[in-house]
Amino acid sequence: MSNIAIIGATGRAGSQLLEEALRRGHSVTAIARDTSKITPRADVVSKNVDVLDAAALQAAVAGHDAVISAAHFSTIPASAIIEPVKRAGVKRLLVVGGAGSLLLPDGSRVIDSEGFPEEYKAEASAGAAFLNTLRQEKDLDWTFLSPSAEFVEGERTSSFRVGKDDLLVSAEGRSWITFADFAIALIDEVETPKHSRQRFTVGY
Repeated sequence: MSNIAIIGATGRAGSQLLEEALRRGHSVTAIARDTSKITPRADVVSKNVDVLDAAALQAAVAGHDAVISAAHFSTIPASAIIEPVKRAGVKRLLVVGGAGSLLLPDGSRVIDSEGFPEEYKAEASAGAAFLNTLRQEKDLDWTFLSPSAEFVEGERTSSFRVGKDDLLVSAEGRSWITFADFAIALIDEVETPKHSRQRFTVGY
């Protein structure tokens, strides 16, 4: 089993990733600014870290097999995650991505489509920039997993499709994935890497 550090472990995606990793027998270091709401358990070490404190983050992730970042993009530049992970000597970085940089059938990005919500543009643009930074990265074995357009609370079904760079849309015309099923896909990638130095996506 792996020793996994999860940055942003108290958020909606991060908390589901924590539960999925524990369900499979991994050991987890849960990293967040305030980890007080994380239930103490045998296989969880909680660390209060300001992600923008590079030295503290480097110390927190050192010695792990993989780091998962579920941090928001708009307030944390890519370098704030990538550089401490590299300096800590961890080779694998998996990132909870966004849907904005996925492609539509005409080849344009979701974020550039007419009607894309203005309130999501800053986060989506920063997510796309993070992905572009990773694509220039020579040292890390990285993976960026984009959810579908709707990233929502819901049941853990274990039944979803996997794609690459194109937005997945269901037969009913909806593009969505639950946090729980997204977590399955990302922990699958930790256990059996299939998208080394690639972005992929999941949806129903």
